[in-house]
Amino acid sequence: MSYPALPADIQAVSHFVDVNGIKTHYLDMGIGDPLVLIHGGGAGADSWGNWRSCFEEYARHFRVLAIDMPGFGRTTKPSPDEYQYTQENRNLHLLGFIKALGLDDVRVIGNSMGGATALGLAISHPELVKKMVLMGSAGLNIANPDPSYMKNLQGYDYTLEGMQRIMDAMVGSRHVVDPDLVQYRHEIMQNEDAQRAIQYIIRSKLTYEHDQIASVKTPTLVVGGKEDKVAVLARTYGYLELLENSWGFVLPHVGHWVMIEAPQQFIAGTLNFLLDDAFDSNKEYC
Repeated sequence: MSYPALPADIQAVSHFVDVNGIKTHYLDMGIGDPLVLIHGGGAGADSWGNWRSCFEEYARHFRVLAIDMPGFGRTTKPSPDEYQYTQENRNLHLLGFIKALGLDDVRVIGNSMGGATALGLAISHPELVKKMVLMGSAGLNIANPDPSYMKNLQGYDYTLEGMQRIMDAMVGSRHVVDPDLVQYRHEIMQNEDAQRAIQYIIRSKLTYEHDQIASVKTPTLVVGGKEDKVAVLARTYGYLELLENSWGFVLPHVGHWVMIEAPQQFIAGTLNFLLDDAFDSNKEYC
C-alpha cells in the first residue's frame, strides 16, 4: 500500500538503508556533524511529520538524519510473529542505524518514545553520543495523574476523526492542529502492517531503572510542555534530578509536541545547547 507523498524537496533527501535486516527509511539533509532526530510512538508518527518544522534550520548547522523506527513511516513493519516491538529492539535498531551509516560522536534529539530510544543509546553506548535532547520523553517511570487519558489515546479506530481526536489531545490549549498533518498521519495508518504493528508498540514497556538513567553523563537538554498530558511535568523534573549533566526548559501553553507547537522556540533553545561548547560534559561547573 502506498504512503502519502513527501514534498518534492524532501523526496530528494529520502533514503533507505538495511539495519539488521530491516529496510529503514531516513531523511538526510545538510552537511557537518551528525544530528539524529527520533520521532515519537503515536499512531501515524514518522520522521517527516514529527520534524518537518525543524529540518531546514537544523540543516544549516548539521547533517540531519531523521529516522523512521520499525513499524513506523516508510520503514519495514515486520510481523509481530517474527519481530518483537520492544524498547530494547528499538535501541538496537538505532545503534544499528548509526553503525550502518558509519557515524560516531552523534547528537540526538528524541521525542516521547524517540526520547526513550535516544536515552537507551546513551545508557548502553555513551561513547557514541556527544549531546542529547529529551523532549516530552518516555523512559522514566512517573505515573500519569490521569490514567484515562492514555486509555483514550489507545482507543484509536483508524478513522480520520479518530486521528483528529488523538492529535487534538496531544497539543496544548492554544494550538490548532494542521489539518494537512492530520490527513498525512491518517493516510500512513491505512497500511495494514502499520495497524498490526501499532497494537504491539503501544503495549511495550518504555521505562528504565532510575540507576540506569542516573548512569548517563552525556550533556542533556530536557524540554517539556507545561500542558503535556503524556510526559507530565513531574517526569521532566525527574530527568533533571537524575541526569547529572542536564539542563532544562519548559514552555507555557504547549503540550506533547513542542517541536510542532512552538518550533521557533524549540529550534532556538536546542541549537543554543547543541552548538555551544560550554555545554560540555568535561567542563567543571561552579
